[in-house]
Amino acid sequence: MKIRISFVLLLALTTTFIFGQETETEASSENKEVPKKIYTTKAVSQESAPTIDGVLDDESWNAVEWGGDFIENQPDENTPPSEQTRFKILYDAKNLYIGVRAYDKAPDSIVKRLSRRDGFAGDWVEVNIDSYHDMRTAFSFTASVSGVKGDEFISNNGNNWDSSWNPIWYVATNVDEEGWTAEYRIPLSQLRFDKGDDQVWGIQFTRRLFRKEERSIWQRVPIDAAGWVSNFGELRGLKKLEPQKQREIQPYTVASAETFERVAGNPFLDGRDSKITFGLDGKIGITNDMTVDFTINPDFGQVEADPSAIALDGFQIFFREQRPFFVENANIFSFNLSQSQAGDTFGSDNLFYSRRIGRNPQGFPETDDGAYVDVPENTTILGAAKFSGKTKDGWSFGILESITSKEYAQIDTNGELSEQIVEPLTNYFVGRLQKDFNDGDSYVGGILTATNRDQLSSNVDFLHQQAYSGGLDFKHQWANQAWYMEGNVIGSHVRGNAEAITRTQRSITHLFQRVDADHVSVDETKTSLTGTGGNFKMGKAGDGNFVFESGATWRSPELEVNDLGFQRRADDIRHYAWGAYRILKPTKSFRRVQFNYNHWSAWDFQGNHNLLQFNANSWQNWQNNWFTNAGVTYTALAYNNFALRGGPRLRNSPRLNYWNNINSDGRKEVRFGFSNGGAMATDRSNSFFRVGFFVRYQPLDALTISVNPSYRINDDKLQWITNQDFGDEVRYLNGSIDQRTLSMSIRLNYNINPNMTLQYWGQPFISRGRYSDFKFITNPVASSFDDRFDQFDTNQISFDNEAYNIDENIDGITDYSFNNPDFSFVQWRSNLVFRWEYIPGSEVFLVWSQDISQSGDPADGLFGNLEDNVFGAKPKNIFLLKATYRLVL
Repeated sequence: MKIRISFVLLLALTTTFIFGQETETEASSENKEVPKKIYTTKAVSQESAPTIDGVLDDESWNAVEWGGDFIENQPDENTPPSEQTRFKILYDAKNLYIGVRAYDKAPDSIVKRLSRRDGFAGDWVEVNIDSYHDMRTAFSFTASVSGVKGDEFISNNGNNWDSSWNPIWYVATNVDEEGWTAEYRIPLSQLRFDKGDDQVWGIQFTRRLFRKEERSIWQRVPIDAAGWVSNFGELRGLKKLEPQKQREIQPYTVASAETFERVAGNPFLDGRDSKITFGLDGKIGITNDMTVDFTINPDFGQVEADPSAIALDGFQIFFREQRPFFVENANIFSFNLSQSQAGDTFGSDNLFYSRRIGRNPQGFPETDDGAYVDVPENTTILGAAKFSGKTKDGWSFGILESITSKEYAQIDTNGELSEQIVEPLTNYFVGRLQKDFNDGDSYVGGILTATNRDQLSSNVDFLHQQAYSGGLDFKHQWANQAWYMEGNVIGSHVRGNAEAITRTQRSITHLFQRVDADHVSVDETKTSLTGTGGNFKMGKAGDGNFVFESGATWRSPELEVNDLGFQRRADDIRHYAWGAYRILKPTKSFRRVQFNYNHWSAWDFQGNHNLLQFNANSWQNWQNNWFTNAGVTYTALAYNNFALRGGPRLRNSPRLNYWNNINSDGRKEVRFGFSNGGAMATDRSNSFFRVGFFVRYQPLDALTISVNPSYRINDDKLQWITNQDFGDEVRYLNGSIDQRTLSMSIRLNYNINPNMTLQYWGQPFISRGRYSDFKFITNPVASSFDDRFDQFDTNQISFDNEAYNIDENIDGITDYSFNNPDFSFVQWRSNLVFRWEYIPGSEVFLVWSQDISQSGDPADGLFGNLEDNVFGAKPKNIFLLKATYRLVL
């Protein structure tokens, strides 16, 4: 309680202090109509084109005038920057050339930090090119003073920046007595534009002055503007430019070896394994604005392992996509079900979740006792292709097709070998289409996904034979894009045998068997399921200090998109609202400050009011470039339809959550941060606490070391264990859980040069849970916590080292039993990756991965479990050499 009171006082004092400052809150409202700047380029012959060496001394640069007069954008928008910047642009039949002069009165203070590609460290200059001139999408090319390249595909008018896009282009930099310079050569094949005698492109330049953490830009964009790309200046003078088709293929080979602990008698765990594989990636331009990306037998061995996590609520955990083929241009296929500024609307739910492709096999073989089994870790992706593009009429589209192989588990029964299917041959399809209107202010679109599985044998017939989903979405903006209205409507249809559809109805996502749900019930004869969902919202995104969003989303009980999408739960209707007040001009203490308010309310389709929450939070960017944030959430009403796994809805007590974070100046050699958060029910029936710390040390421009330990405590007096039959009744068994989780991420990045890096990531992780005070639910919606259950006394429960035996009626006969729910999960994962881009687009990877995943002893302490099960265990080691060669045809 003292922590909560102190936090509220701190928030109140901060609010009073901020509003006590004399501030100019109307940052740019006095000048909403910002004139468009125009830069006119000229063509040069390929013979006289500039040499890309970072020195702007080529004669050809004299053919055009300088562009300049940059204006500060951050922290103090619409003021003169500390240092000015100029640029020139030329082009020939194949390339665009850009020269930048970044003036600096203190050249010795220019920060030359190195990073891996897209690291954006130190001083840099960025150019954004809207070659479609659709006011919504652009290509970004960033050059740091150290020569590190960054490139991103910008979509949704600057709301999405995709750093997985890796085009082939060239840059060189140089530091001199006036500051530093950069020269770009961007092949036109890496851009998308239409054929035209006299073209106009959108263009923007941004410069970062690192030591002052200042951004200046060429075309002024007011700090309260709702969009980014739509506010670009214009590049003119592009005469008779011919679109260039992109044709690239990238063959690769991978040699890998694994070592692991040998298990006596198990022929599949003999201690080592090795193999060599080959594959091919490609990118073929059908036209300049339509491209096919494909991959054959892809390998993702250099991808960092997923972080460790445990979910006690039964729902699946969302992991971000890290595989290059699926990461690049992922925004084209994304279709969020209910993303909102307010959050807490299951924003990760999406009709397309690429990690379903190549997933772990879902089946497991039926075997005799004593048999040894070898199940593939992942389903093999035989091939995948993406066809995407955008036309001059504003149509953008994407098609993805992928086939994964039939996977078998190998079985050894007393020396007799056999196999069983654990994943069927599967085809995945995604089609996405959008049409822009009103100069990019509006769009309508649609999506269709399909999953088709072949020949479901008895071992995997619990899967859907077919699964389809589709949706329509729209967005309309007005008042210079300051106001918007958007939404979507989605539908799903899954088919399979009666067992598969029954399994879906009973899954944690649906729970049609809920005993108090009059609107749903399990139908064991059904062979299909059809559901709907949607999201509608409107808001204000710019034009002043105040912004807001309000909307509603729903998922019908039958909605099911998990074959190719991601969906945690169905049967939900939710209203949300968010409002924010932004201080847009710096004060004596702050660069930027924002205050937010949110609230949420949710019902199920039976009309039960299940949630009412209120939140207030604020974040601050201080003048010393420290960042802080803090927030509180009060849950006034909460009922959980899923907590008892098919039992009645369970009432949760009112609860107060809080959090705050502090991060020091990220420009310093030593950076650190602290975060903590917690929650407690008003009747103390549950509580949660987390604390984390990180420190990053950068002794050299090329070397960064960071550690991030965290510790979590979860105490809950109603943690579900299992459901057991007792006569004609069902006992929903719960206990008090004391859970402790300890983890620490360790990272080391060493940049030998802009194209050669060494990276290490490691994470020890342990989560231990101990249960006590076992009980069963009697009145799940009682207003008093103690009235919701009966707790077993010592005469009713006994323990035999493996299970708890319950004699509920105390007649000396065990009525039912359940296994000891205590757990201790210990994991160690690490990756060491050496990467060398020996020519643009072609790479060599050397990878060493380690993995230890096993159960510890719940009776032991956290550190004792780590010592015994991580430092005292033999890890699984994977050694991998991957070489790629990118051919431009």
